[in-house]
Amino acid sequence: MSLQPFLRALLAAGLALAAGAAAARLPPEIYAALERARLPPESLVVVVQEVGSTRSRLAWRADVPVNPASLTKLLTTYAALDLLGPAWTWSTPVWLQGSITDGVLDGNLVIKGSGDPKLVPERLWLLLRRVQQLGVREIKGDIVLDRSAFSVPEQNPADFDGEPLRPYNVRADALLLAYRSVLLSFTPDAARGVALVGVDPPLSGVHVDTSVPLGAGPCNDWRGELKADFGDSTRLRLAGSFPASCGEKAWPVAYADPRSYNDRMVSALWREMGGKLGGSVRDGLAPGSAPAFTSVSPALSEVAREVNQFSNSAMAQQLFLTLGLNRGGSGSPEASREVLRRWLSERLGRASEGVVIDNGSGLSRETRLSAQQLARLLQSAWASAVMPELMASLPVSGTDGTLVRSKATPGRAHLKTGSLRDVSGVAGYVLANNGRRYVVVAVVNHPNAGAARPAIDALVQWAINDAGSAPASSDQQN
Repeated sequence: MSLQPFLRALLAAGLALAAGAAAARLPPEIYAALERARLPPESLVVVVQEVGSTRSRLAWRADVPVNPASLTKLLTTYAALDLLGPAWTWSTPVWLQGSITDGVLDGNLVIKGSGDPKLVPERLWLLLRRVQQLGVREIKGDIVLDRSAFSVPEQNPADFDGEPLRPYNVRADALLLAYRSVLLSFTPDAARGVALVGVDPPLSGVHVDTSVPLGAGPCNDWRGELKADFGDSTRLRLAGSFPASCGEKAWPVAYADPRSYNDRMVSALWREMGGKLGGSVRDGLAPGSAPAFTSVSPALSEVAREVNQFSNSAMAQQLFLTLGLNRGGSGSPEASREVLRRWLSERLGRASEGVVIDNGSGLSRETRLSAQQLARLLQSAWASAVMPELMASLPVSGTDGTLVRSKATPGRAHLKTGSLRDVSGVAGYVLANNGRRYVVVAVVNHPNAGAARPAIDALVQWAINDAGSAPASSDQQN
């Protein structure tokens, strides 16, 4: 009896074991980068896997549940593109209640929100301009804002991380205007020795200092140098100076009194456009009749790109609640979570067990999923009809979005980034030098996670350079 078949089988088994052992070890350069960052290897979870394959080139602690931070936005945007379609749009209907005579509306103007994530000042201006084109210059009644489509519990914007003035902490709303934030701009005027201060959008009844003295010194903590006081919602004070070396800068700030934001913004913009208002801007309900016209948002594919490119949490939360409203019967967090749970189960089957979903943005300490689960989700996305739109939404290494400062080879990685206090990670797709494309997931959960970026960049570069240089293996965990 020949020994050749036996020997070939033994050799194949040996190679498989060797490949599996290799997949379960971090590359030396990753170990070194973690050591320099004072991060233990156990703080990292990793999967590197060729697209279309269930076998991993590298799997390190791949089944350990971790907090993914903003990598959650991958789940939200993929689910939205899949369930709603890339061409989905949000509608904001408008009613003119009453007769119009000589430019005067003898009644109310009603605007109903449906969760549009992009009701920025320019689009609200266009909506109000349409009202004026229909012959309305004066409103005898009120401007009524219907925000009833979403059911979101009241919350303190400081609850998550103690940063109430960060725009990412703005509460979701069916009629979210300009993210309830103002953009402060600073333009140095050397001749006058001041920086001119601009504010967009204007808010009725809110005063902002129009200039601040120029200061000397480097452009380091320029926001701190301004000594801003936003405690009084009717006045934004700047008691410090602005370093001349900074050049032009912009500072987005969440408005201190979010309940009055919509009223102040709509009132200011309407009057700025030359309109008159006899009543007030207030919350209320839209009538059951057909609207006078409807404002339509940009397509979901464009929204998904902004969410992932710039990790826009406010837009992600709007998208999350939209899923609940349109696929779960209620614009509530509970309905939205249930929609995502069902969708994950359909996409991953039993592999979705153990995933914990809190919200759509990743601003949470409760969300949990493993690197392997996220890798399988990315594999599912690659094989889906919405792959082009999801791929196009991701930042590109060294090129744009949150990856513009990535040290990996420019243009070779499409990755969503995620970061919180104690969390840093990336997930997406890498085109290796050998022409193969890989799913890459890497997440660090550790108090020193803020120092993990060089190690993550090193891993991405390893995938670009070497991920296909050894045979694929079955998934191994440490």
